[in-house]
Amino acid sequence: MLDAIRTAATRYEADVIAWRRALHQQPELSTEETQTARFVADALAPLNLPLRTGLYDTGLMATLQGKKPGPTVFLRADMDALPIHEETGLDFASQNDGAMHACGHDAHTAMLLGAAYILEGMRADIHGAIRFCFQPSEERLPGGAPFLIEEGVLDDDEHSPAPEVVYGQHVAPDLPAGTIGVHSGMYMASADEIYLTIHGEGGHAAAPHELSSDAVVAAAHVITALQSVNSRHRPPDVPSVLSLGRVQTNGATNVLPDAVQIEGTFRAMDEAWRQKAHKLIERIATQTARAHGATATVDVKTGYPALYNHEAPTALARNAALDYVGEDRTIDLEKWYAGEDFAYYLNECPGSFYRLGTGSAPGHDTHGLHTSRFTINEDALSTGAGFMAYLAWRYGAEASHG
Repeated sequence: MLDAIRTAATRYEADVIAWRRALHQQPELSTEETQTARFVADALAPLNLPLRTGLYDTGLMATLQGKKPGPTVFLRADMDALPIHEETGLDFASQNDGAMHACGHDAHTAMLLGAAYILEGMRADIHGAIRFCFQPSEERLPGGAPFLIEEGVLDDDEHSPAPEVVYGQHVAPDLPAGTIGVHSGMYMASADEIYLTIHGEGGHAAAPHELSSDAVVAAAHVITALQSVNSRHRPPDVPSVLSLGRVQTNGATNVLPDAVQIEGTFRAMDEAWRQKAHKLIERIATQTARAHGATATVDVKTGYPALYNHEAPTALARNAALDYVGEDRTIDLEKWYAGEDFAYYLNECPGSFYRLGTGSAPGHDTHGLHTSRFTINEDALSTGAGFMAYLAWRYGAEASHG
């Protein structure tokens, strides 16, 4: 089957690239993936697979039933884009101003379509069922995954039993194209959003002494004090990140504002510390503002949970990668402090979330995820589609043979 899947992946390579480019030109933001969903449904139509649509409005899930008995494997791709103006200069750059596939979800979707095509041609050799889930709204809280779970994508249905394992794949521009990266155990961080408003008294910038409090000075002290959440309160063996990325006022060079808005993110890989840190953020911000005659309102929006890759499914993924791409192209990943709503699936079902190296595209420097110049090396797309297909087939085969 290994050689057969590699051959099929090569056969569908041009299709996967074409799908990715078409999707890249028409990016849609979270919860707005109407055209993307229609594109996916049309691409799946020739396979005649049972298809659920309208999951969280725009999500889809197709099911392929193999000819041999076995478990159900769940494969997921996300479909939404980011609110970024593209600056890649690609011939197939975004045609929707202010939206861009800057996180590779166009590639994720195209590769999952490719995996469906590869596996549909091999029904006679497939043990059990494979669900191909195309998920909306990964990029924006509260994420699409919990809604799809509520709508039963991990439950028994008329086409297959509940999944025994879940797998997700994400592009990695920092890894050589066509490599596979895995990490067992805690891999990605929880991702919470912090919104603070420091309230003072506004007035003329030439007369700060006439004010009861200066919101800007209070905000500066709050920003500094919040760094003690990690430096003084976090256990030394529990990593986390607190970053404040936006500070905004309605002031001017000669106007002291009556309020300062501060926004940021908190990342952690330990749930007990995460909850404690939320309380610390509120306490430190409130008390520091009060010490400077101001007040603070604090809103910590709980985001995606930390992502834990289960040991057995990850070990199988690593062994599959050794076979599919070879030992020199199988990479053991470090922990990654990005957030990912695939964590919700992993909280419900054993599975693993791995990375596909997409390196530098020919003629392009490497740029990171969520940037306006991000792109991928399309040579990796065939590997990604083929490996997803091989991983799903191999899991079913090994599970069926005990």
